[in-house]
Amino acid sequence: MAKVALYNMEGAKTGDMEVSDAIFAAEINNAVLHAVVVNQLANKRQGTQSTKTRTEVAGGGAKPWRQKGTGRARQGSTRAPQWTGGGVALGPKPRSYRYTLNKKVRRLAMKSALSAKYADYKVFVVEDLSVDEIKTSKIVTLLKGLEVDNEKALIVTADANEKVYKSARNIKGVTPTHVGTLNVYDILKHDAFIVSKDAVAKIEEVLA
Repeated sequence: MAKVALYNMEGAKTGDMEVSDAIFAAEINNAVLHAVVVNQLANKRQGTQSTKTRTEVAGGGAKPWRQKGTGRARQGSTRAPQWTGGGVALGPKPRSYRYTLNKKVRRLAMKSALSAKYADYKVFVVEDLSVDEIKTSKIVTLLKGLEVDNEKALIVTADANEKVYKSARNIKGVTPTHVGTLNVYDILKHDAFIVSKDAVAKIEEVLA
């Protein structure tokens, strides 16, 4: 079994715990990681960009000159794409970029992302990741104790924790989240993966 260090809220090591090899020490599949990240970014796109075609641009109703006899190329409208102020040919229109990947692919990517963090020694398990009150300084103390205060950090709790969320959200580079919204892109985007002990158990249960 793979082992990770346990820390308290001051960032001091208190012991070790075993984690699943299949989730935190699995073979890293870069192709699957790439596919899932591209999928997540595509699904985030609003798809609201739009350009006007020649039929949507105002004006251009009159033929600019007669068909023959002028020596110039024939033109039917000043709103054709080749004219300044004309419509756009084959431009973007509102559309959905959303598509789905197989559940097995998404699970494999999650295991690969977690294993990549474990391989980089960037998984920090906090025995009791909680605060009694909304206090940013307590999260700052934790980050300094773990020596990740100058890095991007993802803080993961088992369930939505308003106090932890509000205590961490204003710290530059820090993203608080919970297991229910954990995703591959966020894991890879951040340098440090700080997770509560009960969140590790929940992740292993979900990905088992």
